[in-house]
Amino acid sequence: MHFLDFEQPIAELEAKIDALRKVDHGAEVNINEEIKRLEEKSKKLTLSVFSSLTDWQVIQLARHPNRPYSLDYIDLIFNDFDELHGDRNFADDPAIVGGLARIGDQPVMVIGQQKGRTTKEKLYRNFGMPHPEGYRKALRLMKMAEQFNLPVITLIDTPGAYPGVNAEARGQSEAIARNLREMSVLEVPIICVVIGEGCSGGALGIGVGDVLLMFEYSYFATISPEGCASILWKSAEKAPQAAEIMGITANRLKKLKVVDHIIKEPLGGAHRDPQVASDSLKKAVLAELVRLQSLDKKTLIEQRYNKLMEFGRFEVKE
Repeated sequence: MHFLDFEQPIAELEAKIDALRKVDHGAEVNINEEIKRLEEKSKKLTLSVFSSLTDWQVIQLARHPNRPYSLDYIDLIFNDFDELHGDRNFADDPAIVGGLARIGDQPVMVIGQQKGRTTKEKLYRNFGMPHPEGYRKALRLMKMAEQFNLPVITLIDTPGAYPGVNAEARGQSEAIARNLREMSVLEVPIICVVIGEGCSGGALGIGVGDVLLMFEYSYFATISPEGCASILWKSAEKAPQAAEIMGITANRLKKLKVVDHIIKEPLGGAHRDPQVASDSLKKAVLAELVRLQSLDKKTLIEQRYNKLMEFGRFEVKE
C-alpha cells in the first residue's frame, strides 16, 4: 500500500498491524485482540483524516499511483469488452482505449483515457496524455455508436492532452475542438465520468455529454494547480494554494452545478477497494442510462444544449 504524506499516521498504524500479523501463530500470547484494537483505531484515524481533506490533498488522491484506471474499471464493470483501434487516418493512440462492451444487459460504447503503472506502460500510454489520433479514434467510435444507437460512456483520467511539437503539427487543438462540436450534437446518450484527473482540453476532448459524474476524490480543471501557480506566482511550489482558490474538486464543482452527481469512494480512496468503487460507478451509470434512454433524440440534444449553455452564469452584486 502506497501512502501519501498526509496519510503517514495511518501508515504507521498499518505497519504495526502488518508486523503483528507476521508473528508466529504458534506464539503463546494471543495477539488477535491487539490486532482488532489497532484495526479499529486505524479505521477511526482514517475517518478523521479523510473528513477534513484540503483541495490539494484531494488532488493528490486523484493522482494516486494505485488508483484504478480506465481498463481496471472496464474489467470490473463491463462484460464482453472488444477493444477497437486506430483513427483510420494516422495511427492508434494507446493513451485512449475504447470499444464495444456490455454493462449489465445494455450494449454500449466505452471510451477512456489510460495511464500506465510501470515505466514501460507509462511510456507506452504516454502517461495518459492523448495525441490528436487518440481524439480522432474516440470520435470514430462515438460516430459508430451513433450509427448503431448505442449509448457512449467516457472515463476521464488525464493530466492533459500531449503538448508536443508532433501533436501540434497533426492538429491537436482541431481534434479536440471537433470532438467538442460533434459530442454536443451526438444523437445517443453520453455519460462522462471523471475517475481521477480531468485536466485541460485533454479532458474536455471526451468530456461533453448529457451527464457529468465525478468520483469523490477527483478533479476537473482547465489547468493543473502547478500550471496555475506557475502563472500567478511564477512557482509551481505554490500549487497547494492554487488548488484552494481554483475550486476544481468534486464537492466544489457540485455546488457550482458543473458536475451532476458525485460517486462516493471507499474509505481511504478508490485504490483501497477497487471493487466497491466499481460497484458504485456501475450503479450510477445504469441509473443514468435508464433515465436518458427514455428521452427521444430531439429532447436529448435540447437538454444537452441547455445544460452546456447554463455553465458560466454569474450574478453581479452592487
